[in-house]
Amino acid sequence: LGKFIPFPAINRNLAIYGDQVIDTSADDFVFALNTKTGALAWETRILDYRETPSQETAGPIIAKGKIMSTRGCEAKFSPDACIVTAHDVKTGKELWRTHLIPRKGEPGDESWGDMPYEKRRHVGAWMVPSFDAELNMLYVGTSVTSPAPKFILAGNDKKYLYHNSTLAINADTGKIVWYYQHMVDHWDLDHPFERLLVDTAVAPDAREVAWINPKIRPGERRKVITGVPGKTGLVYTLDRQTGEFLWARPTVKQTVISKIDGATGDVTLNPASVFAKPGDTALICPTVNGGKGFQAGAYSPSNNLMFYGLQNTCANYTAGDANRPGFYAFTARPVPPAPTEPVGTLFAISAETGKTVWKVDSRAGFMSTIATGGGVIFTGDTVGNFRAYDQDNGKVLWSVSLGSAVTGYPVTYTAGGKQYVAVSTGNSLVSSALNNLTRELRPSNASNLFVFALPE
Repeated sequence: LGKFIPFPAINRNLAIYGDQVIDTSADDFVFALNTKTGALAWETRILDYRETPSQETAGPIIAKGKIMSTRGCEAKFSPDACIVTAHDVKTGKELWRTHLIPRKGEPGDESWGDMPYEKRRHVGAWMVPSFDAELNMLYVGTSVTSPAPKFILAGNDKKYLYHNSTLAINADTGKIVWYYQHMVDHWDLDHPFERLLVDTAVAPDAREVAWINPKIRPGERRKVITGVPGKTGLVYTLDRQTGEFLWARPTVKQTVISKIDGATGDVTLNPASVFAKPGDTALICPTVNGGKGFQAGAYSPSNNLMFYGLQNTCANYTAGDANRPGFYAFTARPVPPAPTEPVGTLFAISAETGKTVWKVDSRAGFMSTIATGGGVIFTGDTVGNFRAYDQDNGKVLWSVSLGSAVTGYPVTYTAGGKQYVAVSTGNSLVSSALNNLTRELRPSNASNLFVFALPE
């Protein structure tokens, strides 16, 4: 299997429906197991991994009787593996599949210029999507092309849909209702991360929000998609019914986007960062490790704040050669921060105004967060600190050192009338790369599961 799929063991979640556990497998099946016996109830092949392999990294979500799943797709093989699928939750029958790289004659095909379809590569959706039951729409974030520099493909003037986009997909038909492209990527700055679905007043504050749609009536309530969808660390807020751009703002330092047209949402790249030929170099911030990464953000409806642990990273990039492009066709030499500079910053940002309400800097990188109904934010870092913060002001309420990077997603649950918080430690590509920037911090790589009981 490793011959076709480089990281077949990655699986970020599974689903439980009735008396069945439902998941996708490394060899590209979707399957159901009986929760009591472990017996296989059914299985359905999604793709033949020997011909069109995909990395089933995301795992499924279930809504309205459908198993909807996303995945990464391998750059060496067919673009037909770059798909979103829906299967019947009771039988496993495929209901629809949506291609993330348009085929000949489909809308968006022209955005790839004269590139043959079979040479279009690597537009996947390797994180878990979001679902709006009222609108019956699935929201999917997509990744980058391979190679990444567009001069190697059909030129820097093309959009290459639907990479680095948010897609709204009709859950009954699989049809793409609308899309928004966050940027044309040249640096592996993916945008596949979680989308927050929030009903909120919209009143972006121009003192902190760089790009605002002039048609917004300040204070009007909207159904929005918001949060940090990509590695650039930008917060984007879109109308989730129509895809209309509402506002966006940067967080950590970024050098790739110069401006966004508030009226249209069109993104202008920084020309100094865009490669035109092999050997071109540029300082790119953030890097492939973010900004934002796979680490989950969180949202609290009690104060309408979103919480993200983001990274302050930069690297000197050099564009590769079309004849020897490699996977992404660039090299990146990280620029370590000064000894007094933070790698991680935990942001609390208003979903209404876009203002930073509070932030915490850290020498270590931040990992996933979770918000609780009690007004507490739990998050860990790359050297093993696991902390509880007051969601209103960022004050540290409790802290413990777990020894290794807190790579798991924190969860909280009750059992026997008592509340617990659980989190796992270990190793990941992102945490290892971030720890290489701070060699004075020496965590272990031990994989452990920790469970804490909350006070009475």
